[in-house]
Amino acid sequence: MATQRKRNPNGAGTITQRKDGRYQAAVYVLQPDGTRARKFAYGKTWTECDTKRRELLAKVDQGVPVPTRSAKLTEWLPYWLENIVRPHRKRTTYAKYETHVRLYLVPLLGKKRLESLSVADVRRALVQLQKETSAATAKESHRVLRTAVAACREELVSRNVVSLVEPPKVQVREMSPWELDETLDFLAAARKDPLYPAFVLAIALGLRRGELVGLRWENVDLDKREIRVRSQRQRVRGEAYEDDPKGRRRRQTLPLPGICVAPLRWQRMKQAAMRKAAGEKWEETGYVFTTRTGRPIEPRNVYRSFTRVAKDAGLRVVRLHDARHGTATLLTAAGVPPRVVMEILGHSQIAVTMNVYAHVVQDTQREAIGHMDRLLRGRRVRS
Repeated sequence: MATQRKRNPNGAGTITQRKDGRYQAAVYVLQPDGTRARKFAYGKTWTECDTKRRELLAKVDQGVPVPTRSAKLTEWLPYWLENIVRPHRKRTTYAKYETHVRLYLVPLLGKKRLESLSVADVRRALVQLQKETSAATAKESHRVLRTAVAACREELVSRNVVSLVEPPKVQVREMSPWELDETLDFLAAARKDPLYPAFVLAIALGLRRGELVGLRWENVDLDKREIRVRSQRQRVRGEAYEDDPKGRRRRQTLPLPGICVAPLRWQRMKQAAMRKAAGEKWEETGYVFTTRTGRPIEPRNVYRSFTRVAKDAGLRVVRLHDARHGTATLLTAAGVPPRVVMEILGHSQIAVTMNVYAHVVQDTQREAIGHMDRLLRGRRVRS
């Protein structure tokens, strides 16, 4: 005689035997819209059915949605943004993903159910989106949709059809960072600008705009000539906040070039004078670059000053981010290996460095080939 099995505790689901001899498990699971519904699983034996029950309960504990019916993209995408992207990705990433979901993916594909989404559906949506916006926007929407479907693949769909669709081709923007003479002319013109020390750091070390305004004195050692990039400041949808730096930056301690030391000492003395002048109005934040009352400066103001100085000096106006490209140009021209360039710029992969600065590598290769050609010609003349 088989022993009677104990009743499962509340919330743990139930297992019953059907008239056809199979066993049926019932568990309340989370839906993509945040509600709960009853989900059934079946097995030939009680043990098989109990295993499926435990798998469903594990998803409940992890907060993974298990819809009782095929979810629509208009249900899954908002859930994915709020419960998967927002808690684990940067705010800038969430804001970008949310924009593509709200403006493009939901209007074009929101009525489609995950299990019935086809390659043709995705391809038609991308073609329409490319016509209405641009190839770059369509390519980014493709990446967002592929990531969203991949996040639910095991629970909701059997395969990621988005990965089977080739994204639109985007013409890569030709980069033309400043040459050495232009860089030196800019630095000479910027000497009287209050943000001159920030510009020197951007050019000498390739610091990003957010890393410049998020730099704190506690991470600058002028005696040892070292600098640590531990945070960055961003403004997303009107809200300013501090975040971790990108890529390898959070683990880096960089040697501080001599050209940066004097401007930073000057910045510290100037800030001390501003603190004294502000008196009680001064707000101690610890940032290297601040307003007259100690508050952190706006990231966009760094770019505005950078552009104004370049225009007043009669130079080509480039993005502040292109100063990083100029850093790579100078380092590569000086014979610094690409791996070291990658470390200085904080790239996570060497492929990023090689792809972005391929034109610099080509110039170096051209110089090397020319040197080899001179050696060979010299040998032929002597013979």
